Amino acid sequence: MFLVKPERRRLLQVGATVAVIALGLASRAFPQFVPAALGKYPGDALWAMMIFFALGIIATRMRTWQLALTALLICFAVEFGQLIQAPWLVALRAHPLGHLALGSAFGWVDLIAYTAGVAVAAIIDKLALFKRR
Repeated sequence: MFLVKPERRRLLQVGATVAVIALGLASRAFPQFVPAALGKYPGDALWAMMIFFALGIIATRMRTWQLALTALLICFAVEFGQLIQAPWLVALRAHPLGHLALGSAFGWVDLIAYTAGVAVAAIIDKLALFKRR
């Protein structure tokens, strides 16, 4: 008898990705609804959650901890990439979409926000998005 490896529900992953994108954009467009003490960090955490859920669309059979680690590595790579200030990269980051995807300035606290966002996404994934057989 073969063990069937559980997989993520792709449609739920798409829904989670879209919902998190909407929340992230709203957190930046309407900062008055985010506690001032949290600053921009809820948006950073939501960005990391979006990376996790978007990866889950593709990697439906990856274990939650592997997906979380991959998402964190991507988030950290993008953040450390902000230390590179090549002219073409600075120009790309100046565009609104480039800024949303790549950020602009390195910040150590962003790494904490990404970790928190991925942790929340992993909990949601484990509880609701991962199909058990």
